[in-house]
Amino acid sequence: MPRAPVICITHGGGPMPIVGPMLGDKGHSELNTSLQTRIPSLLKLGTPDMPRAIVVITPHWRPDFPTITATAEPPLYHDFEPSHPPQSFEIEYKASGAPDVAEAIYEAFKEAGLEPVKDTERGWDHGIFVPFILINPKGDIPLVQLSILPDDDPIKHFKMGRALAKLRDDNVAILGSGFASFHNGSVQRSLYFADPQGEEVQLWRGRVGEWNKALADVVLSGDPRHREEGLQRWRELPHSFDMHPDGEAEHLMPLMVCAGAADHDRGDQFSDNFGGVEVASHYWGVG
Repeated sequence: MPRAPVICITHGGGPMPIVGPMLGDKGHSELNTSLQTRIPSLLKLGTPDMPRAIVVITPHWRPDFPTITATAEPPLYHDFEPSHPPQSFEIEYKASGAPDVAEAIYEAFKEAGLEPVKDTERGWDHGIFVPFILINPKGDIPLVQLSILPDDDPIKHFKMGRALAKLRDDNVAILGSGFASFHNGSVQRSLYFADPQGEEVQLWRGRVGEWNKALADVVLSGDPRHREEGLQRWRELPHSFDMHPDGEAEHLMPLMVCAGAADHDRGDQFSDNFGGVEVASHYWGVG
């Protein structure tokens, strides 16, 4: 059995990958296509080599300690804003949890000195169920939700990933759900409705492109030490505060975890157009 992969996706804006097409909004069309085609292919869904379970790191859960959903049948937590379309609160997705995998994560984190917590109350948030409706609508692979931490410390999150790496040998995939390229709400909303050929979009397309390249040079390396050292200085990368404002880098942290879990695998990436800029998803260990 091959070692399971590590993937960090761009999950889109809230419920809109699912609700947007119902309302005639095409802004997520490229992202949705990748979630429906590229990611299942990278995970080898529908083949004998597909993972037996997937650990999903969500940016929408930031408790004091790394926390693991440990129930067999987690409910959904529709953590949307009241301003979102009412259909958002009717989204459904059914898949099972994996308490045995949750226990393996717990033990791996304890061994790494990470003070983990097992949770049996909080449901899967939209960082899980929205993309997985597109990635695996059948819901036939168990999922385990994993939190990030309340600060933007890259090394703590990288350490979480290093501890997760051993699960890959047991055919458990690691999937970060975030928005590593660009998560600046006010700018994203402006770009989403702007003229794709206008000056504002062109300006931000250049900035995001420079950030993407610099970030890829760090995280796609096959040398985990290079990755860790580069991520420790991620704020020195071009336009970092434009991409992820101070104290608001939660949508980058799943990538930090994935970069740790990638171990010695060299990575690759693909990009989708979102709001006129290219947003990247990253992956490692895909044979």
